[in-house]
Parts: sequence; C-alpha cells; structure tokens
Amino acid sequence: MQILLVDDHALFRQGLRFLLDDMDDRLSFQEADGLDAAVSAVRSSSGFDLVLMDFHMPGTSGLDALGQFLRAAPGSPVIVLSGEEDPSLIRQAIDAGASGFVPKSASPEVLIAALKLILAGGVYLPPSVLLSGSPGESPERGDEKADLLSERQTSVLLLAVQGKANKVIASELGIAEGTVKAHLSSAFKVLGVRNRTEALIAAAKFGLVPTVEASSL
Repeated sequence: MQILLVDDHALFRQGLRFLLDDMDDRLSFQEADGLDAAVSAVRSSSGFDLVLMDFHMPGTSGLDALGQFLRAAPGSPVIVLSGEEDPSLIRQAIDAGASGFVPKSASPEVLIAALKLILAGGVYLPPSVLLSGSPGESPERGDEKADLLSERQTSVLLLAVQGKANKVIASELGIAEGTVKAHLSSAFKVLGVRNRTEALIAAAKFGLVPTVEASSL
C-alpha cells in the first residue's frame, strides 16, 4: 500500500511514518514537503492508496492547496491533518473533496482507527463536527429522518458521500445517471441538507456510515 505524507515539517512526517509502520509493515511511504513536491510525487508514481496532507503549508492557503492537489490526483483519498478544529473549516475541506479530516490533537489510536476506516470506505469526522448539527435537532429526530429514506436512496447516498461521481454511482447500481440525481435530491430533502458535505455529516451523525469516536477506543 502506497502512502504519501505531505507536511512542511520533516519531524512531523517522520513521526507519522513511525506511527503508521506499526499499523501495517507492508506500507510503503513517500514524503513531500509542500504542494509542488506532492504534485510531482503523484505525477511520477502510479498513484497512492492514501494521502495525509497538512492543511497549512507555506505559500498557499489550505483550501487552495487541497483543490490543486485533488485536481492532480483525483483518484487518491486525501486525509486532511490540521491543528484547527473549526467545524466550518472542516466542512469546507470535505466540500473541497477531502475524504476525511483528522485534528493533529487526535491520539495515535484515533488516527490509526480513522485511517483504517477511511481506507475501508468509511468516514472520520471530529466530534466537534458531529455535535454541531442544526439548532434544536435531537438525535431521535435525525433517526426518524434516516428511517424515511428508501433502500435505493440510502444506497445512492452512501456511494455519494464516499465521493463517487453520479456517473460512477449509476454504473455500480445499474441505473441511469438521471435516476441517481433524482434519488440524491430526494435524500437531501429528507435529511434536510443542501449538498454532499452536509449529507456526509448527517449520514455520520445518523449512523448511516461508520465513524470513529475517540471515546470508543
């Protein structure tokens, strides 16, 4: 498994390598100290199974760097690492295409569990995001909304929140792309969300996709 570590601090990259080596000794690492080096690494490789990227690196904003990298490596799941835990910032990163967001304050156990979950198609969102739902909405109310989704709507939604394009979802489920759009639109209305980012957060909160909580480790 190929993993790319992107951070402008060599000590932090080395710490990640040391930590992840314990997760699986079959992992292969490549390092990059910035956006340009990360893009070059992608272009000179056959692709990476996972990318861990610092959100704040010199010379570019976090969202710009994330967007540029994802355009260069559209098939690589990118996990954002950041010292910030602002729910609004996390939503923006997910909306930009990140596969997950892990605060640098997370424990090693949480980081490893989160990465395993993301590699398996799950999602990790910090508790600050999962607890920052719509004012006045109770978990019971959320469960009721999730129960209103049809089986097909749920299937389409789960593929969508994994970052898959409508065309890919249509191919995997054997339905028309227009049908995928219709199911997503209906699912969004049921959950009371406006886009895939909000749907991802709602799906995690309502138990439709697996999540990792620090308290469960």
